[in-house]
Amino acid sequence: METLIALAAVAVLITLGARLVHRLNAQHDARIAARHYSDPFPAIFRPPGHNPHTPTEQAARRRATGTWP
Repeated sequence: METLIALAAVAVLITLGARLVHRLNAQHDARIAARHYSDPFPAIFRPPGHNPHTPTEQAARRRATGTWP
């Protein structure tokens, strides 16, 4: 009798786990469908003059962190 109860409990837990995984997958699919991956990345189209730093400014801001033998 205990064996049947244990088997029934395992079957119920497996069913609940499968249902949870199914719901999580559906939620994830909904998030992916809502996201527009074909849209351009907003930072690519920066207006002229809004670049953070020029390469020469970046080089000037760097400082030596150690010596090379």
